[in-house]
Amino acid sequence: MRAATSTRPADAAVGAVDTHCPYCALQCGMTLSPAGRASVRVRPRDPSEGGLCQKGWTAAALLGSPARLTTPLVRDGGTLRPASWDEALGLVARRIKEIVAARGPDAVAVFGGGGLTNEKAYLLGKFARVALGTSQVDYNGRFCMSSAAAAAHRAFGLDRGLPFPLADLDGADAVLLAGANPAETMPPFLSHLRRAVDAGGLIVVDPRRTLTAERAALHLAPAPGTDLALALGILHAAVADGHLDHAYVGDRTTGFEEAWRVAAGWWPERVERVTGVAAADQRRAAAILAGAANAYVLTGRGAEQHATGVDTVGAWINLALALGLPGRRGSGWGCLTGQGNGQGGREHGQKTDQLPGYRRIDDPAARAHVARVWGVEPSALPGPGRSAFELLDALGTPDGPSALLVFGSNPVVSAPHAGRVAGRLAALDLLVVADLVLSETARAADVVLPITQWAEEDGTMTNLEGRVLLRRRALAPPPGVRTDLEVLQDLAVRLGQPPGRFPADPETVFTELRAASQDGPADYSGVTWDRLRTGERLHWPVPTVPVPRQPGHEEQGHEEQGHEEQGHEEQGHEEQGHEEQGRRQQGHRGTPRLFLERFAHPDGRARFASVDHRGPAEPPDEEFPLYAITGRVLQHYQSGAQTRRVEELRAAVPEAYVEVHPDTARRAGLRDGAAAQVVGRRGRVLARVRCVPSMRPDVVFLPFHFPGAQRANLVTNPALDPVSRMPEFKVCAVRLSPAAEREAAR
Repeated sequence: MRAATSTRPADAAVGAVDTHCPYCALQCGMTLSPAGRASVRVRPRDPSEGGLCQKGWTAAALLGSPARLTTPLVRDGGTLRPASWDEALGLVARRIKEIVAARGPDAVAVFGGGGLTNEKAYLLGKFARVALGTSQVDYNGRFCMSSAAAAAHRAFGLDRGLPFPLADLDGADAVLLAGANPAETMPPFLSHLRRAVDAGGLIVVDPRRTLTAERAALHLAPAPGTDLALALGILHAAVADGHLDHAYVGDRTTGFEEAWRVAAGWWPERVERVTGVAAADQRRAAAILAGAANAYVLTGRGAEQHATGVDTVGAWINLALALGLPGRRGSGWGCLTGQGNGQGGREHGQKTDQLPGYRRIDDPAARAHVARVWGVEPSALPGPGRSAFELLDALGTPDGPSALLVFGSNPVVSAPHAGRVAGRLAALDLLVVADLVLSETARAADVVLPITQWAEEDGTMTNLEGRVLLRRRALAPPPGVRTDLEVLQDLAVRLGQPPGRFPADPETVFTELRAASQDGPADYSGVTWDRLRTGERLHWPVPTVPVPRQPGHEEQGHEEQGHEEQGHEEQGHEEQGHEEQGRRQQGHRGTPRLFLERFAHPDGRARFASVDHRGPAEPPDEEFPLYAITGRVLQHYQSGAQTRRVEELRAAVPEAYVEVHPDTARRAGLRDGAAAQVVGRRGRVLARVRCVPSMRPDVVFLPFHFPGAQRANLVTNPALDPVSRMPEFKVCAVRLSPAAEREAAR
């Protein structure tokens, strides 16, 4: 067992603490054991249930890292210098007041993150709308989950990444993964696919032959930006070959005829000409899914991060609906949420168009309910503002915000067209960043606020299956470091808010969140920290707190009643009752499976979407003849601000690289290991060449975890989906050429 060292003491009550990993949306269970006063030992809570990946094993290394920020920093004469909390927060409050007085509340913006706890995401949205009065608030989850969320809302009337427990996948005979590489992004997830792999039922859709695709019985490698056409081709094959579930489509859906009118024109041979995927493989994919007793269609960022992301996900949902999968036990459609709290982070108000409980901010009833909880008038709440990239792109412009507060994000690295975003940040009158290390965005700030890490604070997370988890504090933070909640409370008071309106205690914040979410789509009102402490498995919606059971009383409205947590796994025990009957009954234990009886639209039916292929916003041409695609690698996470500071992970992948077919490299005058530049319309990326024979000759791949001239997002396209406002991270046009060795060594 590996030990990750920390240079700081644990809390007075030294002992093993059950908590959760700080990285992806699996939120794998782990136990932290403070050893003496010098080290923290990490172990999976139950090694037989999937364990931890390399990032999880090394997660504690950052707790004692010399890269930790432990004092506020204030820019003085062009450099950042240490300051007291009173000076730093006093400066921020004073400048905000001056900017609001001169230009109004929308001159101040807030940018959050999908890794923030539910309590932080909730209070950040409240702070923006009540303490600042601004509509200019959004978060980096717009770059991750927004297209899948919008497509799910359109199809089912409700979005929850996986509308079923993870353990249901254990029984799958066939799984189609569209644009997902969990072997690297969330390795423990693969334990749920063993049966499908063994049955020859794993289908992977990805332009690259990834580690996940290596395990597949069928790997479909479409040209980047043609996933929607491929989904239409497989749907066409399913219908033409007699696999349409007529009874399900007639009883539980609407809109099939309109969707089929489009798909009918996308026969597999036509799709083959567009995507490069053989017509026979399209038909085989349809047959594998249709022939399985239990089948799932799952999407990831590869299908979603496009200017047509909502329609692309909608096309995969159409395929699942045609086969009768969603809302049926043992089958379904789902989305693999990426960030640690990517699910909860998009439910409780840090999105620009949203209020807590997954309510819409333009809904008068939602505004009245939340305003009542917050003790303000509904008319005082601003309306929707700009989406994430539009917000960043407007910074420092005459009509845009001139101040920005950043919590839990590093947009200098993670935003599309990153060079432009860095320029917009530089144009601000005030940039405030709360972070645990001096990230690339923090380096550009006027004020940097040092905040706690995952193991130094309590809070809840909602994992990819909609299960609410309690992440427990294991260590005391270093002196001089505050929680995000403490920062928000102090700033709110300095801005004139009553102290009680912005509590800093996370359990108190969660109690208020419960009230704000009550009767909303994501209803947490029946979730309490006490229930989570006892190990209850609570998947939202949870509309009521249970009352003591009377003799002979049988609880209804839930299925899973396991109490012993086993990492991120469900136990697969026999469930009783009907989830969607009696949701409002006393004793509600959550909703592991949505849609078993009806979908969330008023008529109870799912909606097919009439969608057509349009292709990437920026196809290759003579000047830029290659597709560039981006993604994650096993050892790093998001912008790399944390993982690049863990020596074991940094040593494994220390710099950016570009995967390219050997023939493509040779035509560009490059060899394996050479310094290259990937040049696009918006910038260029420096990277080492990795020749990969399985790559498509027209595609290069860049990981997006690296800073400076190695930022993949220097070339990515900010073209936005018209519904979700998701940028087109996953495809842009580039060319490849040699770079000077001294540049690559920077």
